[in-house]
Amino acid sequence: DLALLEQALKDWAGDPLLVAVGEIGLDHFVEGLDRAKQYEFYIAQLRMAQSIARPVILHVRRSADHLLKGLRQCPVPGGIAHAFNGSDQQAQQFLQQGFALGFGGTLTFDRSLQIRHLAATLPPESIVLETDAPDIPPQWLYRPAALRSEHPPVRNEPAELPRIAQSLAQLRGW
Repeated sequence: DLALLEQALKDWAGDPLLVAVGEIGLDHFVEGLDRAKQYEFYIAQLRMAQSIARPVILHVRRSADHLLKGLRQCPVPGGIAHAFNGSDQQAQQFLQQGFALGFGGTLTFDRSLQIRHLAATLPPESIVLETDAPDIPPQWLYRPAALRSEHPPVRNEPAELPRIAQSLAQLRGW
């Protein structure tokens, strides 16, 4: 698969529609996934992005420090840390590497203190709004576990972006 991806990226490197490599990254949330193998694939994909001078879209799931380690090892021309849920320090390190941070439904929850703080204080040009549809619903779509057993989950949709943007605007005083 890596060889196929590498060939496809080389074949399409001149296409102006090829704007990034991704979604690549590391998932340290799901139990039982081989972290060493994930890292091996991640570094290989970073090298491919580096070879065609494209940014990357990063999957960041309890893995920000390991992703940053890979970016120090194999720098790329920036990108987006999708569905960012890290610390101030991690956010600053991604920004120093030329990344924007993706925020979505999580910033609409009053109890998401860290995410709300970052969304309110980071430079505006470092923020990307996203839905991660159909996942990561905003507060108004969220159903607690007790209700999910009785009712199917509600799909998050791109149509939620205006209300997510309103939440961001309120946090920033815009």
